[in-house]
Amino acid sequence: MIFGARKNGLRLALLWFGAWKNSMSCYVPSWVKNDETRFERAVNGQGKHQEILSVFSQQTLNSDSKAFKMLMQHLKTIDEKQQTVLMIQVENEIGFLTDAREHSKTANNKFAENIPTELANYLIKNKSTLMPEFAEVLQKQGRKTEGNWEAIFGNGLATDETFQAWYYATYANVVAKAGKQVYHLPMFVNAALNHRNVKPGEYPSAGPLPHIMDIWKAAAPDIDMLSPDYYNPNFTHYSDLYVRGNNPFFIPEINFDSSTAIKAFAAFGKYHSMGFSPFAIEAASELNSSMLSKTYDLVKQLEPFMFTGKSTDGFLVEKTSQLKTQVGDYELTIKHDHTLGWNKESKDSVWALGGGIIIKLAEDEFLVGGNGIVITAASLKSNRTAGILQADEGTVVNGVWTANRRLNGDQTHQGRHIRLPYGKWSLQRVKLYNYEQ
Repeated sequence: MIFGARKNGLRLALLWFGAWKNSMSCYVPSWVKNDETRFERAVNGQGKHQEILSVFSQQTLNSDSKAFKMLMQHLKTIDEKQQTVLMIQVENEIGFLTDAREHSKTANNKFAENIPTELANYLIKNKSTLMPEFAEVLQKQGRKTEGNWEAIFGNGLATDETFQAWYYATYANVVAKAGKQVYHLPMFVNAALNHRNVKPGEYPSAGPLPHIMDIWKAAAPDIDMLSPDYYNPNFTHYSDLYVRGNNPFFIPEINFDSSTAIKAFAAFGKYHSMGFSPFAIEAASELNSSMLSKTYDLVKQLEPFMFTGKSTDGFLVEKTSQLKTQVGDYELTIKHDHTLGWNKESKDSVWALGGGIIIKLAEDEFLVGGNGIVITAASLKSNRTAGILQADEGTVVNGVWTANRRLNGDQTHQGRHIRLPYGKWSLQRVKLYNYEQ
């Protein structure tokens, strides 16, 4: 993998399928699967052993950490100079099924114990900055910091999940720390999201999910990022949740469909994601690949402006969207291109996603790249009306803007709006002005 990446001018983020892959322990070696005495299985609430290694098995943790440490030593030996591998994912979509937590004798004994001192200290130290939904749970129980899990968090599946999350996070942290001791690369854990809104255990319970991010942050300081996997349409909702608490944003997996290329605009422009990884990109349709290539081309052109301190925003627009952003003394309203009613697709009941990135260049000037959007401007000064001084379509090469054609006629509907037509990825530089009403 490393030699192939170097040959093609690429960098890698490696995935460590250690004890768990999508909750299950299907990737562990045969000598682990066949030795239930050394490598204990998780037990559900009905007392049945699962195809899941127990997080409470010290032997499993020792072996996982040892193997991971050897991998990191190998990477250091062959790649420290070239740095082809940029970061490592520790395990894959950790989470417990078919219950919210394990129910072995060891698990039940630990559940009855007082919460760990490290967690109690975290709750005290970070009292004012806890995630709102997590703080609400503590508030209902009187904000205690001493007692067992049910005394602190209440009785129910949510507490079971919180308990299990602590031990998953602790486990992942031990593995990550062991690897960092020999080769210090950034490390992250990915999450299978509860997008169906079902009970813990009906989804992979206790992973690095938004409502228990505090547990993961408290138990796993050597994990640098908690990263969501997107296989649902709620991209903005979950992205908003994962940029909280100074969590660095990275997308290790996203379903590769016709909307993926547009979501990349928001990922980079709004959420400043360090990466965007469509799942099974090598098997994507020609259409989806072409769309993504066009988005990446625009992002690459805009990149020199995005990381120079200039105000940057990204956005997604649907049929009913009406988003607003500010550039100097101007308020920009962003809608879907189909709202103009000029395309046959505007009569469809469902519209394909539109989106883009806006970068403020000056108090009255901005760059916008995207597909399927229309922008109108309003002056924030009293008794003044906003107008388009000039709009140019063009390209950026090596950080230098080149205008290809002026769009002050039909393309802006005689100065009424800025339009990036649906189906056409384009880049425009716009300068505004205002005049007396």
